[in-house]
Amino acid sequence: MCSIRIDLRLFLSLEAYAKSHDKSLSQLVSRETISIITNDGRNIVGVLKGFDQATNIILDESHERVYSTKEGVQQLVLGLYIIRGDNIGVVGELDEELDAHLDLSSLRAHPLKPVIH
Repeated sequence: MCSIRIDLRLFLSLEAYAKSHDKSLSQLVSRETISIITNDGRNIVGVLKGFDQATNIILDESHERVYSTKEGVQQLVLGLYIIRGDNIGVVGELDEELDAHLDLSSLRAHPLKPVIH
């Protein structure tokens, strides 16, 4: 039941964003950079290429951001990447302009812990 709610929120937020910016969902899918936090605590950023009713998501030009308290944020290149819907915790739009101004090498943070059901 949880994955259905996430799927509905993702679809509704994409649909609302598309309408507010006078775009169709098909135009939105291949252009928006999103950030996904998975149930195991990973943060994956990439360009949304597609999704389905089970919230399976396809990302292109993706990378994982690995946080550490001792080093800056490491970015591991993943490329074209598919994330199963049942492993997605949070999906959010990434502000590319704001993200470009971040100095990830100076950021320190504890890695996220996995979701425990």
